[in-house]
Amino acid sequence: MAQKYRIYINEKVILLTESEPKKADSYERIDAQMFDLKIIYTWILAHHNKNFYIICTDAKLFMKNIIAGITLIEAAGGLVKSHKGEYLFIYRNDKWDLPKGKIEKDEKTKVAAVREVEEECGIKVGKLGEKICKTYHAYISKGEVVLKKTHWFDMSYKGKEKLTPQLEEGITDVRWFKPNHIDAIVQNTFPSILDVLVKENLIKDKPALLSE
Repeated sequence: MAQKYRIYINEKVILLTESEPKKADSYERIDAQMFDLKIIYTWILAHHNKNFYIICTDAKLFMKNIIAGITLIEAAGGLVKSHKGEYLFIYRNDKWDLPKGKIEKDEKTKVAAVREVEEECGIKVGKLGEKICKTYHAYISKGEVVLKKTHWFDMSYKGKEKLTPQLEEGITDVRWFKPNHIDAIVQNTFPSILDVLVKENLIKDKPALLSE
């Protein structure tokens, strides 16, 4: 199966693909030969379009080369489902988000995912499930363009602990949402979170940003 990757920059996306997107008219094409994420980052932000794509013969190798030329920050987090069938979300930076954080030195990805969820929400994860997906987003850190790769996992919870937001991390609310109330999340979250929710079939209508 042909590989595809998305790099998010705020509300915009760069799709790395080995074939023309089905909805190519909603995208602007970027020349693969000229692509440099550090250079094009500011141009993407200033551009009126939201969707961009690059056609490459090997998307996996292309992404590997991007990572080799930029500072990569790896993070891990989870989508937690309760025994009542509700899903756990945090509120940070005026948007709904999923708990996640940087992987510490020599820490295993799965261990980091559980630790971050527990620290940010004040609960004890009952069970770690399968990996959902990986997401990528670029941003400015200490004056340079960096790329964050986040590993997302399914998790389950059967406890009755009181949710406690990790205030020192800028989290002001932690809340359980029923699947039929997730529309409220969709209206005010990050594109990478939408990616996770689509993978888990929690969004009925795929957002335009994720269409191909």
